Amino acid sequence: MPHLPSVLDGAQLPLAERMAAVLDGELYPLGGGHCPVDEVPTPTLRLAAALAGRHERMIAELGTAAWVWGALTCEPELLELCVDLRARARPPQARHASVREVVVTAGDLHELGGRRVTTPVRTAVELARARERFGEGERETVRELGHIGGFGLADCVTLMNARRNLPAKRRAIERLTAAFAC
Repeated sequence: MPHLPSVLDGAQLPLAERMAAVLDGELYPLGGGHCPVDEVPTPTLRLAAALAGRHERMIAELGTAAWVWGALTCEPELLELCVDLRARARPPQARHASVREVVVTAGDLHELGGRRVTTPVRTAVELARARERFGEGERETVRELGHIGGFGLADCVTLMNARRNLPAKRRAIERLTAAFAC
């Protein structure tokens, strides 16, 4: 008997059938797909849901990575994904997602269920660098990522200092200092 994946999308069941299963209490929506009600939403499952049907080069980052790790309770409306700049491939167009080309090292990524997500510390640093607005919600997300990943301000600064010519580094350090001061 074939085994269905933990995250169902249009490749396994049409949307109408998945929605009927939701109404019957057999599935619940997660990311871009639906999961059986007995599947616990772990980071591996959330990552699979976020990247369901997307190219294997896609990496979850920023708010999507924070949701995958459990630092955010609600999945972002717009998925934030990236591809490794060294892959020398244009990021594929993605529906309901923003895709950036970034430089990543092996230590910046964690593999869950065969897909990749930025580590909690890389996610915290990127949130502090990339967000236009960085209020209490973002500071709380960074603190939660620190709790999940077991890191603090010093680890974030070490990560940034290992990079040459890192844009918005000073602003990120100020933001992370404020986040971890609470």
